[in-house]
Amino acid sequence: MRIAVSPGKVHQVFLNFRGEQLRYNFVSHLSDAFELQEIKYFIDKHEQRGKDLKHLFVRIKESSIALAIFSTRYPESSWCMDELVMMKKLSDQGKLLVIPIFYKVDAKDVKKPTGDSEFGKNFWRLAEDSTGDQIKKWKEALESISCKMGLSLGEKSSESDFVKEIVKEVQRVIEAFVSRKKRVIFGRKVGDFQLPIW
Repeated sequence: MRIAVSPGKVHQVFLNFRGEQLRYNFVSHLSDAFELQEIKYFIDKHEQRGKDLKHLFVRIKESSIALAIFSTRYPESSWCMDELVMMKKLSDQGKLLVIPIFYKVDAKDVKKPTGDSEFGKNFWRLAEDSTGDQIKKWKEALESISCKMGLSLGEKSSESDFVKEIVKEVQRVIEAFVSRKKRVIFGRKVGDFQLPIW
């Protein structure tokens, strides 16, 4: 599969995460690291207050890369799940590269949420107040995105080292985008360009 990435993307990275759990700790550290490395990223705090939340879908479309940061409380939020559905859709269309980040959760629990894990319990609590169509789309998105090659942080791992690992991986992907873009420009081809997924 190849990803079509427009040279005119506004954001390099879109962060999808459970704000109440990660905003003021892990994501804050990750944001600082991105800023230090001059990586353009988007999180919802950058959005103007008063705008419809669906405007965030536009921000996802404006990004080249999306980080789906799965944590135990991630599936408490229907908004996290709806963003994930949009990310899957764009990924399937070859318009977005999605990297799953497993923050102290097992990939298998994300792929197949059951009542045996905290992640699964939170998912099914949310599902109780949701429609069958929503649940189907959420499960499909969880399975699809969690099967992609990603990065995992264990309970006893160093968050500082993990942040560095994520930044390094994002930089690697961005460099591949830039390299591909230069080849396209040199070849006088306009419009979207193609990036292979490793």
